[in-house]
Amino acid sequence: MLTKRIIACLDVDRGRVVKGVQFTGLRDAGDPAELARSHSESGADEIVMLDISAAHEQRATLLDTVRRAAKQLFIPFTVGGGIRRLEDAAAVFAAGADKISINSAPLADPGLITCIANRFGSQAVVVAIDAKRCGKSWAAFTHGGRRTSGRDAVAWAREAEERGAGEILLTSMDRDGTGAGFDCDLTRVVADAVRIPVIASGGAGGPEHFVEVFRDGHADAALAASIFHYGFSRVADLKQGLAARGLPVRWPC
Repeated sequence: MLTKRIIACLDVDRGRVVKGVQFTGLRDAGDPAELARSHSESGADEIVMLDISAAHEQRATLLDTVRRAAKQLFIPFTVGGGIRRLEDAAAVFAAGADKISINSAPLADPGLITCIANRFGSQAVVVAIDAKRCGKSWAAFTHGGRRTSGRDAVAWAREAEERGAGEILLTSMDRDGTGAGFDCDLTRVVADAVRIPVIASGGAGGPEHFVEVFRDGHADAALAASIFHYGFSRVADLKQGLAARGLPVRWPC
């Protein structure tokens, strides 16, 4: 079995890390650079930083924030938010990111995935999908969950892979910030539909939820924010618990 990755997420709004429930009710969680360093030292395999208001405000990613966080890290660092063109991606890479995450822009222009992948490699392109259950399926949303794209989330994941995405960052809008557990049904359907890694996001509340999404949701990695930001769980403690349950994790931690 391949090693399972634990990823700490920093949702950034106006230069500060924030966290809400189902994309609303944001509250301050701290400084991005300080939290990036703290999560890395605690054993996170990767850090994802998402400028959650960039697309809605139609502006570029806050590069100074990216630079400050990147200086604290020696693990893979993914940055998303406000990346609409190849030039935007290049600027984020130059600021210190190892990968970029794109969400709203490729739904409007799917060729952007191929354009960035051809320049920087598929391994550096993460397509983020914010999915919300609509009946028996899930719809992909854009602009920080504010608008529906009219696209089926599973079909969009398949197309993203075909166009050159190296990973899918899959967030359940229904579970986001609730602590009720990952949406294993959503994660499994997408993971089984593509060959590239799928990162589960939205709903982590305890170690058992990570076990569930790895075993039942077929996730390759799991991302969380609140449980790490507010001290409910250290990444190292989580990894020890997963290892005790027979799940392969990266050490040391």
